[in-house]
Amino acid sequence: MNQTTPAVSVVIPLFNEQDNMETLQRELHAALKGLNYEIVFVDDGSKDETVQRVETRPEVHLLVFEKNAGQSAAMYAGIHAARGEVIALLDGDLQNDPADIPLLLAEIEKGADLVCGYRAKRKDTVVKQITSRVANFVRSRFTKDGVRDTGCTLKAMRRECRDALVLFYGMHRFIPALVKGAGYRIVEIPVNHRPRTAGVSKYGLGNRAIKATVDMFGVRWLLSRQVKFKVR
Repeated sequence: MNQTTPAVSVVIPLFNEQDNMETLQRELHAALKGLNYEIVFVDDGSKDETVQRVETRPEVHLLVFEKNAGQSAAMYAGIHAARGEVIALLDGDLQNDPADIPLLLAEIEKGADLVCGYRAKRKDTVVKQITSRVANFVRSRFTKDGVRDTGCTLKAMRRECRDALVLFYGMHRFIPALVKGAGYRIVEIPVNHRPRTAGVSKYGLGNRAIKATVDMFGVRWLLSRQVKFKVR
């Protein structure tokens, strides 16, 4: 792999995460040591000093939205700006552990197209855990993605998988369904999950339940209307 094409791109949406930036960047560089990598931060209209705290380094790239557009938009923009052969996704709140990224990459090496982390031991409130489990149970069976924890942002995919993504509000919850619907192979592995120690959660019950339910019907319709073909 030459220096202009990273082996892996790590895409991280950011929204008001100034207090997490120093630790996040230190852990990322430690986890990716020895790899040819790039980090793509996408600032989703932060109102604090998140942008100012992004390091200036050759392997670090920053996209800044004019105003808040949502996690799906930030993730989509970062994925399509990424140059790596493999694209990893990570939250900026430090609840995902950058040290798990090599585990995801190992599964790609074994033949997976998309690797989804699942939080075996979640560090969230009881209410958040229950609502998430119910939502995951319903979503997985309705969209047939077979993934137990799509709410875990920590994922890695081959670059060609991004062509299966369709941008809409809430897309980030349905990445496995869209990728699987395009015929790619998905595997899951357990990953570390940590309590949030700085900043505040951006997503409440309304985001996770009502909006996700509406999105679920839309994704089910989209998958049912897919046209598939192969050129001989």
